[in-house]
Amino acid sequence: MDAATAYAARVDACTAQNARVATPSGDRWASRASLFRVDPRRTLEANTAAVAALVDPGDILLDIGGGAGRVSLPIALRCREVINIEPSPAMRDQFDAAAAEAAITNARCLAQGWPAAAATISGDVALVANVTYFVRDIVPFIEALVRAARKRIIISVWSVPPPNHAATLFALLHGEPQERVPTHRELLPVLWDLGILPDVRLLPDPFRGSRQRPPTRDEAIALALQSANAEAVPGAPARIEANFDALFSASPEGFIPRWIPNVRELLITWVTSP
Repeated sequence: MDAATAYAARVDACTAQNARVATPSGDRWASRASLFRVDPRRTLEANTAAVAALVDPGDILLDIGGGAGRVSLPIALRCREVINIEPSPAMRDQFDAAAAEAAITNARCLAQGWPAAAATISGDVALVANVTYFVRDIVPFIEALVRAARKRIIISVWSVPPPNHAATLFALLHGEPQERVPTHRELLPVLWDLGILPDVRLLPDPFRGSRQRPPTRDEAIALALQSANAEAVPGAPARIEANFDALFSASPEGFIPRWIPNVRELLITWVTSP
């Protein structure tokens, strides 16, 4: 099995499992988009600052599947323009609202997917943060990035992907192990097969979700259900309640989720032209 086929097989396994356990279809972000909105004028986290350092003031940044602009909107304050290629209406609404609130006028959304948008758009730097997990046909996706980005491509993934952070909850609620989406273990061999030898950096900040501390038991259960995308799963609240002490530890700051793994972000980047 070559690297691209192995990559597609991972996505197919996840898609088949999600269909079997009746994960909601349509805009997967519709009820959660607001959770990804962050103040663009905040002091940058170390991981976001590492991405921003790769973008020059005169650059046009393409944010592929950029969501609510958590990464690219702060960079818009430091570059020529940001174009968010984002198919989710809910995410586009949050991006536009965050940009307007922060008085950012050089950032806009395109209601398209990738690689389709590559036919009409190009920029200096292409950013892909937490998107490749869901891309079955990864080779055309990467090839379109190379065509569209004049200077550099930046891909961000987590050592354990966010879709699998609640794998413990998934197994508890559905009675089977959760399939793992593809991450750096599958992505890097695809790049190597394409003749791309990227720089790979381990970024310093851990996953920020691990800092969540729901103050009440009910809020902790709600967090678990949301994290597992299980709000509509019959009997899920009772099952979380029955296993509460195994899933959370108490602290003066609130309840600490035990199921979230200790993970780090990897930055995979390469120059497309000198």
